[in-house]
Amino acid sequence: MNRKEALDLIRARVKEPNLIKHMLATEAVMRALAEHFDEDPDVWGLAGLVHDLDYNETVDNFPRHGYVTSEILREKGVDEELLNAIVSHAGHRERVTFMDKALYCADPITGLIVAAALIRPEKKLEPVKLKSLRKRFKEKHFAKGADRKQIMACEELDLDLEEFLEISLNACKGIAADLGL
Repeated sequence: MNRKEALDLIRARVKEPNLIKHMLATEAVMRALAEHFDEDPDVWGLAGLVHDLDYNETVDNFPRHGYVTSEILREKGVDEELLNAIVSHAGHRERVTFMDKALYCADPITGLIVAAALIRPEKKLEPVKLKSLRKRFKEKHFAKGADRKQIMACEELDLDLEEFLEISLNACKGIAADLGL
């Protein structure tokens, strides 16, 4: 499956613009992590792009989240490693591969980054600084949906929080126009 096919599938199944933006942001972070670790950015990006494809169908049945996406993508011939990363991002299987670990921490970081942009008067990503993002990370009540423990799983990639925040912030800034930020 290529990126265009994935986007077509997303447009057919996901109606909430903010969820699509989240998926695009996660794709950007995954691509940046792949480049950082000399992995395939197309494969890692695809994992980030489609990781929440089944969200609408599983919002009231979280134990199925990730599995439905995996079933849909398996029929399209998507590689098992990518499917396993999608299932593991939801915590339904142990994180084994580097891609599993990357997707697990990349998913919530996008919420923290977007929230940091939205509290600014200009509602843009460009002026968000790493220092500000670090500060917001420490505030328990800021972007509560961005699970700090899950973000800290970046350590499973041998990345400290600072480095992970910087890679992720720069990745999101790179697609700011697509995110409307």
